Amino acid sequence: MKIVVLDGYVLNPGDLSWSPLEALGEVTVYDRTSFDAEDPLIVERIGDAEIVVINKTPISKTTIDACPNLRAIAVVATGFNVVDYEYARQKQIPVFNVPGYGTQIVAQYSVGLLMEICSHFQHHSDGVYAGKWNNCPDFCYWDYPMIELCGKTAGIIGLGRIGRATAKILNALEMKVLAYGSRECEEGRKVAEYTDLDTLLEKSDVIFLHCPLFPETQGIINQENIAKMKDGVILINSGRGQLIVEEDLADALNSGKVYAAGLDVVSTEPIREDNPLLKAKNCLITPHIAWAAQAARQRILDTTVKNIENYLHGEMTNVVNPW
Repeated sequence: MKIVVLDGYVLNPGDLSWSPLEALGEVTVYDRTSFDAEDPLIVERIGDAEIVVINKTPISKTTIDACPNLRAIAVVATGFNVVDYEYARQKQIPVFNVPGYGTQIVAQYSVGLLMEICSHFQHHSDGVYAGKWNNCPDFCYWDYPMIELCGKTAGIIGLGRIGRATAKILNALEMKVLAYGSRECEEGRKVAEYTDLDTLLEKSDVIFLHCPLFPETQGIINQENIAKMKDGVILINSGRGQLIVEEDLADALNSGKVYAAGLDVVSTEPIREDNPLLKAKNCLITPHIAWAAQAARQRILDTTVKNIENYLHGEMTNVVNPW
């Protein structure tokens, strides 16, 4: 069994072991391949492999047709939109993903972005090291208003696993939590109050994006919906960059309609130099790392190995394109 990993570095920069995967077959690992679906290097590197493991390297219809030995595709992530999974279904090629691996760490990171916006920890620490405190006439100083979250309202768009984990943290901060999503559940009702989108936009002091990227959610944060929000709202996105119309958010940040944004994702990654958010006021951007704690990456690798092992034994787990 030949297995090729096309972009393994981000998952495993050297602190994990590929040995469990290597126990399943002949494994070739490439650190990086391409983000361009039509790059011939993708087909060249897959070659006659039967299983391909990817993170963000796309697998198109053209690639599937050009690799006749391909039997399965394992995505080392929850999102699988980089694969033409519908065409793979037609060819009876299962596509596996890894759901649920980052529930707690992404929730932790999302609230961490909010905490940084509310208290500016790094900025004030930098000020101390720059001598601002020891030269201060008072026993303390601050350069930004401090924001207390207790009693404020948080809105979560998408109350799945990560959304519910985020809601639990917000409950502990004694915030009121509203939620909007396509499916309601009893577990969600325990941590949030379901409402319609307009109500969430109008009443929330902080809005978290935890919904999947679907046609109906693409660009959900746009000029029209921003206009429905409270003046001075805070926006947190650790889901998908395409949920936001970035020019509209940049305008809202620069006008003060949106007080601040904490973003771990943008529409094109790595971020482009001309992304309007890079020049927007009060915009905290981190490089898509909410998921990247070692413990979470280990869970991804363990689940991927299990998905492939089960497949080799005739059992399908975490298949996103069943037939």
